[in-house]
This record gives sequence, structure tokens and C-alpha cells, in this order.
Amino acid sequence: MKFLDPRRPGYAWFVVALLVPVALLNYLDRQMLASMKFSVMQDIPDIGNEANWGKILAFFKWTYAFLSPVGGYLADRFSRRYVIAGSLFVWSAVTWATARAETFQQLLVTRAVMGVSEAFYIPAALALIADYHLGPTRSRAVGAHQMGIYAGVILGGFSGYAADHPELGWRWMFELCGLAGLLYALPLFFLIRNAPAQAAAQEAPSASPWGALRELLGNVSFILLVLYFTLPAMAGWIVRDWMPAILKAEFGIGQGKAGVSATLFWMLAAIAAALAGGWLADRWTRRNPRGRIYTSAIGVFLIAVAMMGVGYSPQTGVLALAVAFLIVFGVGWGFFDTNNMPILCQIARPQVRATGYGLMNLVSISCGGVADWGFGLLRDHHIPLLAIFGIFASVAALSVVLVLLIRPRYTDAAPAPAGH
Repeated sequence: MKFLDPRRPGYAWFVVALLVPVALLNYLDRQMLASMKFSVMQDIPDIGNEANWGKILAFFKWTYAFLSPVGGYLADRFSRRYVIAGSLFVWSAVTWATARAETFQQLLVTRAVMGVSEAFYIPAALALIADYHLGPTRSRAVGAHQMGIYAGVILGGFSGYAADHPELGWRWMFELCGLAGLLYALPLFFLIRNAPAQAAAQEAPSASPWGALRELLGNVSFILLVLYFTLPAMAGWIVRDWMPAILKAEFGIGQGKAGVSATLFWMLAAIAAALAGGWLADRWTRRNPRGRIYTSAIGVFLIAVAMMGVGYSPQTGVLALAVAFLIVFGVGWGFFDTNNMPILCQIARPQVRATGYGLMNLVSISCGGVADWGFGLLRDHHIPLLAIFGIFASVAALSVVLVLLIRPRYTDAAPAPAGH
């Protein structure tokens, strides 16, 4: 079929369109557990306390993190197509199986296994988009893909209503999403193709895992990008994983309303910001190779401001104020999230980009798991919410300095060379 020819001009955007539903399921399957926390804890009483709930969230992140470099390397060395489709199939099966968890330990195991399977998707997907979209459209293409992620978080926020419904419940949501992913995995495999340049690279001698690791870790700008990618993401995980429960507890609202208030508005802002931030970064980079860096730094500054505002808002008793600061967070997140892979493309060769993003995930999500667990401990010890959010805001603000130190090595005018 001609429309499946990767060399056709429109196929690059067709790839993005195919991956948006996968990104949606990727984050829907993660987010809905946070939005249905109270129903899950009531149904599985041996979870017991906030620290154990934080452990459930953290185990997903830790397994996801440690397997991300492996998934990235396999996508660089073999086939991004196989890694993407296989990952979707496996994590969807695990999502379906989560509905059958009856104990704390079983839920812990399913979330850990789900982290293993999801770890293979994001590095491969973003690297494939970067293969098809060179400089002029790269940030916009990544931003369009990230819209699927934000839509998944929004839908995950609504899952609290399903959990509260007497005829549905939290288990029904996991069954539905698992089946949807299983059904989409097969057509995705047949429709998606590796980019011609990446297919040619697979035929050439590739760096060993240790060679790729040495190349990346010997790049100072890559180390700075890993740190920059990690610090604001810790705040992002807290907002995603804990905000529904925080709004319910602090403002005395229902689980459904809390889930929607904690996700819908800032995710809609993130969708708009991803498009705007992608357009701004692509345009700015035409005049200055650091345009993507500057766009991203603006976003992280907004994240830091928003975290302080969200932490303060419960003292006012005004839910709308918390939502307003979450919207600011969403604008900042869209600018930040859209430009991480494009910045990586400016400092790393195509042959190690998925591996590089996997390493970024390893550090970022490991720290995100610590943040989730630590947040639960701090809440158990009754540390004021403003103080907790102030810590994460300060960490995000520090990362702005780090990204400004990154020095692009490759321009968007042409792909990075295959060798040194």
C-alpha cells in the first residue's frame, strides 16, 4: 500500500498519529490508579497506610526506570517498530491482570511488571518520531505525541467516577483499558514502519551497550540534560500521583471531582502549551541553536512558581486557586516536556538517542519513585503541605541553571553523523 511507504512526505505525520493513541493508553493505565486510590485501598485493606501506597507507586517507577535503558538500546540496535508494538501488547495484558489483584503484594507485583513492559515504549517512540522529523518539525511532532500522554492523564482523572459507580468500579476500568491496548497492538504493528535512515543504521555495525554508555556518559551536555530532565520531573510525578488525593483531603470534595480537578485543567493547559512550545522552539531554533533550550527553561520556571502556589492554596480553602496554579504548572510542563527529546537530538547521535532517553528515564523515574515514597512519609509525619511543595519547587528552579549550561553539538539542518 502506497500510503504505508515511509518515504512518502505525509508518512512522518502518520507515524505521530499512530503513536498518539499508544501514548494515551500509556499514561491512562498509570494515572487511573492514582485517581482511584480510595476505592483501591478500601477494596484491598492490607495496603494499610500512605507509605505502602507510595511504595506501590514507586515500584512501578523503579522497574520502569531500570529497564528504560535496555528498551532504548534494543530500539537503537534492532527495531523501534517491534519494541513499540511489543511493549503495548505486554503492558495491556498486565493492565487487564491488575483487575484481578486481591492483596497488597499482588498489586505491587502487577505494577512492577507493568513498569517493565512500559519502559520499552517512550524511548523507542520518541526516537522514531525524531528519525522521521528533522529540525523544522521536530518539536512540533514530539509535542503532538505528548498530547496523547496528556489526554491519557485527563481520562485517568475521570476514572474516579467509574470507581465510585456501584455497577462499574476500579477493576472494570483496568479490564477495559487492558482490552483496548491488546486490540490496538496488532494493527499498530502492521501499520508502523521504521524510518529508512534508522533501518540502514541497523545494518551497519552498532556500538555495544558499553560503547553506547561510554559515549553518552562522556558527554558533559548529556549529563546536564539527565539532571535537568530529572529535577522538574520529580514535581511532575507528585502532581500526577498525589494531587487527586490531596485535593480530596484538603478541600473535602468527592473522589470523582478531585480526580478531574487534579488532572483535567492542567492537562488541557499542557496540550495547548505543547503545541505552542513546539512551534516556539522550532521557530526560535531557526535563529538560535539554543532556542529549544530557552523555551524549555521558561517552562521549568513556570513549574517552580506553580508548585509554590499549589502548596499554598489549601490555606485559602479556595479550590479554584489550586486549579489556577495547576494550569500554570500545565503550561510550564508542556514547554518542558515537548523539548527534551529535541534537545537530546542536538547533543547525541541518532544511533544512541533511544538509549540516551532510556538513561534519562532511568535516573528521572528512579528519583520520581523516591519522591512518591518520600511524599507519603512526609504526609504520614504531618509535614505542612506548603513546606513539601516548597522543596520540589526549589529543586525545579535549580534545574533552570543546568539546562542553560548545555551546549548543542548538532544543528537541525542535517542529521548527526554516524560515527565520531
